[in-house]
Amino acid sequence: MSKPHVVIEWNDTETDAKGWLVVHNFVKGYTGGGTRMHPSVTKEEVIRLAETMAYKYVACESDTTGGCKAGIAYDYKAPDAYDVLRRFLIAMMPYIDTGVSLGADLGTNYEDILNIFNEFGIDIPLTPSMKNDLSVLKGIKQFDDLLETRVDGIPLNDVVTGYGVAFSADEAWKFKNGKDEAKVVIQGFGSVGASCALKLYELGYQVVGISDANLLVTCDEGLDVRKLFNHKNEHGEMNQHYFEPHYTVMSNTEWLDVDCDILIPCALEDVINQSNANIVKASLIVEAANIPISTEGDEIIQKRGIDVVNDYIVNIGATRFSEAVIFGLIDSNPKAVVDDIEKLCRKNTHHLFTEAKRQNRYQKDVAHEIFKPEISDLLEFSKPYEYLT
Repeated sequence: MSKPHVVIEWNDTETDAKGWLVVHNFVKGYTGGGTRMHPSVTKEEVIRLAETMAYKYVACESDTTGGCKAGIAYDYKAPDAYDVLRRFLIAMMPYIDTGVSLGADLGTNYEDILNIFNEFGIDIPLTPSMKNDLSVLKGIKQFDDLLETRVDGIPLNDVVTGYGVAFSADEAWKFKNGKDEAKVVIQGFGSVGASCALKLYELGYQVVGISDANLLVTCDEGLDVRKLFNHKNEHGEMNQHYFEPHYTVMSNTEWLDVDCDILIPCALEDVINQSNANIVKASLIVEAANIPISTEGDEIIQKRGIDVVNDYIVNIGATRFSEAVIFGLIDSNPKAVVDDIEKLCRKNTHHLFTEAKRQNRYQKDVAHEIFKPEISDLLEFSKPYEYLT
């Protein structure tokens, strides 16, 4: 299964924004994925991201949800970005109201999406049968309540993915028998990059470089991640006023030039590609962003013998969080959520590296076999074929 099940294109009536909803597959009539907004978004990118979501739900051990993705080609910092998002979601509402569950992604905010859903009487998108399932409705209430909770002083929903990335990175590094206090470079400092950096620091790693949309900051002895986090802005950008005097500031295009053991791209797709894959210094890449390595870049990384943990294994935190709570797979409390994500991320990463070593093959190739989605159901209607008669 490689072709998407549904591709819908949207053209805004008030701006030059374009958008796409791509459903790679349904499982029991349900599918889930994020909504990203960025000027560089393309239809092809959204198709690739939707397929990644399908793999991610398999990695989440889900038997209820397929993979989808939405993307809007527009500046998420524009004053009318919320209005553009709202018009896009309204256009997609017939699918959303029937079981296409869209969340947040790069350039969008989950609270904004929920506010728009609430305008139309939707809490979290569900299939018709889920809307009548009392256990699911209870799970949604518990999930909503957990969104208001904090872990380590940070909203739970803002840490689950980043923490999962850190757990996967730690598991892979231990499998490689890597040295203590390994050096890490993180590209992107939004909720994923920032929380990943915090957890890795807590686990004993040295975060020696962080880049955001404006700059790259480095320090061979390790950055004060907590201080950088406490003073970043809403777009995940760092405030130079709070940098230590011995920090080095460079262009954010130079993040691959920093010497490190572990490289974690946390933002855009294809940032490691044919033009720069040869200069990667790390021996381990952890794909916190979706598809951060292009096809051509991946061929180079494989030939160079650099180990990789796939995106759909690494960044499952938010997906597993909602899945596990809404469908009653875990207890409804913050510790249970984080413990569950740690257990699953470590389990999948260890399984992948064990199999890749046993087969003497590249991790990403092995992962595509282990986590391949096999189910492609149809959209569920409240009455069979009601829209076809």
